[in-house]
Amino acid sequence: MEVMENGLSFLDRAPDVYDRTCPSRGVLEHVTSRWGVLVLIALRERGYRFSELRRRVSGVSEKMLAQTLQTLERDGFVLREAHPVIPPRVDYSLTPLGLEAAEYVSALAHWVEARMCAVRDAREGYDARAARA
Repeated sequence: MEVMENGLSFLDRAPDVYDRTCPSRGVLEHVTSRWGVLVLIALRERGYRFSELRRRVSGVSEKMLAQTLQTLERDGFVLREAHPVIPPRVDYSLTPLGLEAAEYVSALAHWVEARMCAVRDAREGYDARAARA
């Protein structure tokens, strides 16, 4: 358990995401990172093997996917199940906590998809104003 200068642990006070020392900031970063969001959304659909998940989350490198999965597993969002078979098989799925987080980030991601025309229009308007300035 991490102890702060005043002798209290982070668990002795209410989490405050605005406080730069609050550990919730790290968790927020993990969940809302580009690959974190996409991995959570994909695993919300179903469990995946590593190679399947890498294909589903197009563009992620093997290294970044492994790091993202390890981070999300450490935070309690992802369950990693290694099966003692040859060739080795590892399955990834969401824990109940991960499912809860995935529902939130999935809603945000789908909202972004639905509002892309409005974003495009805003960008074009901004670029036109910036070009005149």
